[in-house]
Amino acid sequence: MSDYQLTVGLEIHAELSTRTKMFCDSANNPDEKEPNVNVCPVCMGHPGTLPVINKEAVRSVLRLGVALGGEIADYTEFDRKNYFYPDIPKGYQISQYKHPLVKGGELNGVKITRVHLEEDTAKSTHETNESLVDFNRAGVPLLELVTEPVIHSGAVASKFAKELQLMFLYLGISEANMEKGEMRIEANVSVRPLNAAEIARNIAESVQRSSASSPRGSAVPLGTKVEVKNLNSFRAVEKAILYEEERQKKLIEAGEKVMQETRGWDEAKGATFSQRAKEESHDYRYFPDPDLPKLFIKDIEEFSVENLKKSLPELPQAKRERLKSAFNLKDEDVEMYVERGEWGKYMENAADLLKDTSTSLSAGKAKIQLASNYITSDLVKLAREKDNHDPEKLVPVVEFKEIILMLNAGELSSRGAKDILNLIAEGKGTARKIAKENNLIQKSDAEELKKIAEKIISMNEKAVGEFKNGNLGSLQFLIGLGMKESGGNANPKVLKEVFEELLSK
Repeated sequence: MSDYQLTVGLEIHAELSTRTKMFCDSANNPDEKEPNVNVCPVCMGHPGTLPVINKEAVRSVLRLGVALGGEIADYTEFDRKNYFYPDIPKGYQISQYKHPLVKGGELNGVKITRVHLEEDTAKSTHETNESLVDFNRAGVPLLELVTEPVIHSGAVASKFAKELQLMFLYLGISEANMEKGEMRIEANVSVRPLNAAEIARNIAESVQRSSASSPRGSAVPLGTKVEVKNLNSFRAVEKAILYEEERQKKLIEAGEKVMQETRGWDEAKGATFSQRAKEESHDYRYFPDPDLPKLFIKDIEEFSVENLKKSLPELPQAKRERLKSAFNLKDEDVEMYVERGEWGKYMENAADLLKDTSTSLSAGKAKIQLASNYITSDLVKLAREKDNHDPEKLVPVVEFKEIILMLNAGELSSRGAKDILNLIAEGKGTARKIAKENNLIQKSDAEELKKIAEKIISMNEKAVGEFKNGNLGSLQFLIGLGMKESGGNANPKVLKEVFEELLSK
């Protein structure tokens, strides 16, 4: 049990997938390669220009708030956050301070403080002898979500961020591509020594639950907060928090003071590094933006909680629970279908087709579970090999259904099913056509297989005698010979039953 308490709060930014920027009509196109083309006097900060609020961006944040179970603001306003940096053309950023769009909420057991809306900065590129600024990103709608300081491990922080990314994707409000900077994570990390009573309490609590799998409330004082900026992968989130935890512990144990500061993350070195002293909110001199109207959300009918709820799709956790309940799938399979929507849709399309072929609920579930096993192993592997990650184009679901039906009926071996999947992906024809042309249909006629078994028995008296004397391995030897005799097309289950019947006489 650690003598220290690690506490983490996250700040997560996500660029919203709106058509235009936050306060002007310039295009919001994260894939634009030509610099400084999606710009106008408003997002370039020219004097005398007036911003106009992007309604769809507001709606996106409100939908997320409802999905998180947060409180939607009756009243909200935008503020000017004043600071100078080359990528802030106006000398201030339009953000929200005292009156965010959303307060509260929860995800993965982590409590949310607030969700607010602001504009993104431009993008700076630093070369050897010069710095360049691309204003295409300046003014893009940027959602910021802040958690309570209730996270106590890097693993929980990473899991939360990953689940939030899924939420963005399911709601369709952000692509949240971390490699492109469309989702950026900052971790506020503090460590403090525990007293004897707290250590004893933690030991008792650890018997009931593990802090590595669920966050705990933070009713105790916190250590000095250090902000680690711009973590661009879930792995980086976990590694940076772990590194910072150890760094702060060493400082405390050496009798040194942990400085409140902003630090960056060096992925190559696996270490954080100091960037600047941490600013406080008063350093930004927030004040309401005089150019933007106050918003009374309750007066906007389409922003009512009832209408926002109607716009929500099935969310990730609800999908997990439904797939598990409806099909009794393995947890790892369910997680893949939740995280990779195209595979989840493919599996459910296959399930619908297979249910129609079953006479009972249990038989239908058995076929669907068999289908899921082949999807998550063989089809996913085939998609990687063929570099084709659209499962419907790889193997049409109607053909996949036929393969599962043939497997379920004993017409195909597992090896045969794999071969057919590969040949369909190569455009060689339909499942049954390929099975017939390549002699992959298993022989399951007991009378036909009996002739093969009788021949093998008559030619292998020694193995037969060993089996009758208790050597069960001899049976597998005989079955192997029978499979070879059938050209590999005998149904091994039926063949085994035939051998057992003949050898019992």
